[in-house]
Amino acid sequence: MKAYVKTSRGPGGEVRTVPDPKPGPGEVLVRVRASSVCGTDVHIWSWNEWAQSRVKRVPMIFGHELSGEVIELGAGVTSLSVGDHVSAETHIADGTCYQCRTGKMHICQNVEVLGVDRNGVFAEFAVLPEQNAWKNDPSLDPSLASIQEPLGNAVHALLPEDNIEDVAGKNVLVTGCGPIGLLAIVVARILGARRVFATEVAPVRTRLAQKMGADHVFNPLEEGPELARTIVRETDGLGVDVALEMSGHPASLRLAFDALTPGGRVSLLGLLDREASLNFDDAIIFKAARVHGIFGRRMFETWFQVKGLLERPELRTKMAEIITHRLAIGELPRAMELLTTTQAAKISLEPRW
Repeated sequence: MKAYVKTSRGPGGEVRTVPDPKPGPGEVLVRVRASSVCGTDVHIWSWNEWAQSRVKRVPMIFGHELSGEVIELGAGVTSLSVGDHVSAETHIADGTCYQCRTGKMHICQNVEVLGVDRNGVFAEFAVLPEQNAWKNDPSLDPSLASIQEPLGNAVHALLPEDNIEDVAGKNVLVTGCGPIGLLAIVVARILGARRVFATEVAPVRTRLAQKMGADHVFNPLEEGPELARTIVRETDGLGVDVALEMSGHPASLRLAFDALTPGGRVSLLGLLDREASLNFDDAIIFKAARVHGIFGRRMFETWFQVKGLLERPELRTKMAEIITHRLAIGELPRAMELLTTTQAAKISLEPRW
């Protein structure tokens, strides 16, 4: 088969012909119908500091967001059938560690990630463990099905625990309007948020944030240090109840806490390139702020939440608008350029070469 391979420990990758994968016991072989590009893929392509320290296996097929059709079952597979339409839960848990055995599979100590630790999905075919293949409604557009994984990140950030209060009637701040931030705006609206504020510097994503339903989209470079005070004023002097930090920028990290109402909660999803400073006294302790680290999706509670949300036609419509480009996998260099220059939001890839 053809696949896009990370061939060396440096920038870029190349199309190669590699052996067709075979499913082992408890695995399924999937024909890729659509995949999509994640920020993680951009890091691996550009070979930044994170990728240099995190990726151990080269050469490797990268990419992890997909939808496809099951075409072969490995021994012992019982919950799936040939012809099923599936997406991938990309975090592969060992099922034996302390976290897995206490209901926290999404933070498995020995997690492996598709396209990071093992061969991924920028290819004609991919192998998934049975439990990681999420069965889709066959009517769901493959390009939308492939971005359920980042949609799950957005839902997990908004609803990080089973017993957390919802966002209905609350003021929400989303810092950083990449695809996950944009999806978070849509979901916050569907869940009944009172007002949604967002920050973004790229014009394409600013316009999309407005289309997704943000009441105000601020450019932090233009607003400067007064932005937190502006958001507090816009919320009748209260501050936001929920802040979702999606950008991985130190200034946005501080903004999330500065704009937070006392007793509010913050979800941190954006990855920082390096250590950042924060005044814990004012930001967290005196505010009694609740802080949630967001890694992946709760397995598999978040997937069931996503399934229910996808029954809302408005969500499917908004998801389609976030996909700004549809390219062939063979055009991956162009996709990377569009993303690194912030000319795109989400890019869907078709298995064409």
